[in-house]
Amino acid sequence: MVLNLILTTLTLLSLALTFWQFLVAMRFPLHRRVRDRSFTPPVTLLKPLKGADSETYHCLESWLTQQYAGPVQILFGVASVDDPAGEIVRQLLAAQPGCDAQLVICHEPLGANAKVSTLIQLHRRTKYDVLIVSDDDVRVPADFLINVVAPLRDPAVGLVNCFYRLSNPATLAMQWEAVAVNADFWSQVLQSQGLKPLDFALGAVMATTRARLDALGAFDALVDYLADDYQLGHRIARGGGRITLSPVVVECRELPKTWGEVWQHQLRWARTIRTCQPLPYFFSILSNATLWPLLCWLVGSPSIIVRLSGYGNGSDGQIPGSISLPDCTWLVAVCLLTRVLTALKLQQKLTESFAHAPCFWMAPVKDLLHAVIWASAFLGNSVAWRGKRYRVRRGGGLVKDS
Repeated sequence: MVLNLILTTLTLLSLALTFWQFLVAMRFPLHRRVRDRSFTPPVTLLKPLKGADSETYHCLESWLTQQYAGPVQILFGVASVDDPAGEIVRQLLAAQPGCDAQLVICHEPLGANAKVSTLIQLHRRTKYDVLIVSDDDVRVPADFLINVVAPLRDPAVGLVNCFYRLSNPATLAMQWEAVAVNADFWSQVLQSQGLKPLDFALGAVMATTRARLDALGAFDALVDYLADDYQLGHRIARGGGRITLSPVVVECRELPKTWGEVWQHQLRWARTIRTCQPLPYFFSILSNATLWPLLCWLVGSPSIIVRLSGYGNGSDGQIPGSISLPDCTWLVAVCLLTRVLTALKLQQKLTESFAHAPCFWMAPVKDLLHAVIWASAFLGNSVAWRGKRYRVRRGGGLVKDS
């Protein structure tokens, strides 16, 4: 009886959190553009690269064809002269001879995080005070720069980042990840922002200033952390800078991934978040709007008994001192329907498409898989990243497994 009451409470709580998450997301002005385009400071883009695929050319090209009135310096970095991304950059530079862009071979291994090691070496060549860091698989709209730098006009803003969408989920496993990214992640970030100012950054694209970066020790301070984006945002916020979300959405484009590859990615993400924010991560399971209703149904069906002090006299066959509530199947149905419909709408708002609609059933599947991911995050600190095994230490530090 006590277990029934607990699970019913958790079910109702997950439903409330789902509605809250949905409402804050619907209120956010996603995809809105700036009207005042007079702020165009000189910008340096740092683009660490590793490997290439069929999407790389167009992702990189989108940065070289920006509609931006100010000077733009672009630094592409690879760790090896033989990296296939280097050849793509050479092709793009040949096709865009007027761009202030160059390919830099960043061969020095400066720490556990190879990406940050590349950023350190690129940072040495920067010319301008506004700095943008972007992952290699990010494709941006033509007006992205003018929009992402706009909040930096306010000196209180320490870092600007933006939401991203998984725009080409080519496999069923990627549809699972698409629900996690396109429906849940961005709306959960906004939910978190409703509780307190953001103190972390999203790594697809981050815009800051040289002064903010140098104040925390530049990229050298991040070279032994896995979640360098989280650390950068956290340290800037701790230093008094405001973390701001741009309404413009960028695309992350990936090659088809298997269930195993998606699982490893989600587990790495989960273990990193757990080490960086252990309490919020632990309580994140409360918002699982599929797990709790199903447990409630399995334990409480066909009826839920809630004991009320002093209720009933037993003359009608009910247990004295208690009341029998209706079958909880209706509650499970309401929760699952709400979860599916809100996930569909959130994905539509982020992606501006209903192409995901045939996979509506993936939202509850994602919740159940993520319940396992959530538990697995507590069972070890080992992660697979860029073909190597690492251990994530408390606070997010990275150590290569021997």
